[in-house]
Amino acid sequence: MESADTLWHGRFDTDPADVLRRINDSLRFDQRMFREDIAGSRAHASMLASVGLITASESEAIAAALDVVEAEFTEGRFKAAPGDEDIHTAVERRVSEITPAGAKLHTGRSRNDQVAADLRLWTRNALAGIAGAVVGLQRTLLRRAQQAQDAGIVLAGYTHLQQAQPVMLAHHLLAHGWALSRDVDRLLEARRRSDVSPLGAGALAGTSLPLDPALTAEELGFATVFENSLDAVSDRDFVADALYALAMLGTHLSRVGEELVLWATAEFGFVELDDAFATGSSMLPQKKNPDIAELARAKCGRLIGHLTGLLATLKGLPLAYAKDLQEDKEPLFDAVDTVRLTIAALDGMIDTVRFNEERMAVAASSPYAAAADLAEWLVIRGTPFREAHATVGELVRRSLGSQESLSDLVAGDERLGPDAAELLEPGVSVQRRMSPGAGGAKPVAQQIKRFSDRLEADTSRLEQAIAG
Repeated sequence: MESADTLWHGRFDTDPADVLRRINDSLRFDQRMFREDIAGSRAHASMLASVGLITASESEAIAAALDVVEAEFTEGRFKAAPGDEDIHTAVERRVSEITPAGAKLHTGRSRNDQVAADLRLWTRNALAGIAGAVVGLQRTLLRRAQQAQDAGIVLAGYTHLQQAQPVMLAHHLLAHGWALSRDVDRLLEARRRSDVSPLGAGALAGTSLPLDPALTAEELGFATVFENSLDAVSDRDFVADALYALAMLGTHLSRVGEELVLWATAEFGFVELDDAFATGSSMLPQKKNPDIAELARAKCGRLIGHLTGLLATLKGLPLAYAKDLQEDKEPLFDAVDTVRLTIAALDGMIDTVRFNEERMAVAASSPYAAAADLAEWLVIRGTPFREAHATVGELVRRSLGSQESLSDLVAGDERLGPDAAELLEPGVSVQRRMSPGAGGAKPVAQQIKRFSDRLEADTSRLEQAIAG
């Protein structure tokens, strides 16, 4: 007896095993592409009519049925049937129930090129949304940087988690902002790479039917059309590109989270978290925990895992399509959801956090943080840098090993003296950071303007990309 609820029932005389259905079916997660699948089907039906493979009335009937199906999905009224193994099967089955013309919808089309088109459309839209969210987070960082600059807030900059040199807080915040700008670049580039229509490639070798792939590509807003049918149905580079861009973005969000975790400790005390963006302890009444920052840090590992998992899947696949490629969607969907939520949570946390100017100023005022200024003071007066470095290093060592202050040692040193000792006064060192892109007040003010301009340019780029 033939199975009437699969797309391949003509070739088989028994029903699929239950375990086959459970491992094979993907409707539970790929139904989120229902809009893309319906859009692709509309374009395909329109193209079939334009080349004479179906009549205009059949195309109109299919389009009307697709409208019904879309409304059912949107309103939560769509009812899956036992044979709906994926979103493509479900949509086509329901269209065929509504109109007899639905039986012609799959003409010249394979699920291989269909799923590739759906996923490219979904990825294109998702990456644009994530890029927009990143720009929103950057605007929050810019606003907080402008506030910090106006208040003249200074903090210690670190290397190796050791106090190094003082910088303006605005400089530190914008460091994260510039990193996110590179993420916007990567997201938009990954989006561009997804903007290729595979429709018309069929299962792997095209078709003898007079299809017009350029027409469907144009209707769906794709920038270009595939060149090789084998490559079109097997290519998931765009998914890997997207996952890399998301993993790199997650890495930057993780670094923001790590610093907020450190800054919120009693030992640092640089920030006070808003109650709405912190949690308490079930046992310890005094606690205010930076859970958002910790989860931002942790979720990066999840994003990296999605990328490496997909690459491991792709590395051994011969051309053209294999069911392994079904494993591209869940990691991509989860990565997009994870990044979107993480950005929103961190945005709220940064928007509401209170910076402890006094604690930051204490850390920034350590005389040892001006050690490089002393060496540069000697360099300006003709001392070779290595000699200057050794001279100052010796004074630091003597200060740390005795009761004498570094300021007194510098003032009493014949190579330096009282004028050089003034460099160790609080607030002096940071103002001396004057080179382009440096952390002093003047270059940071210039940087804020450049960063603001970059945000406007990225916003324009994003709008143009979405407009096509």
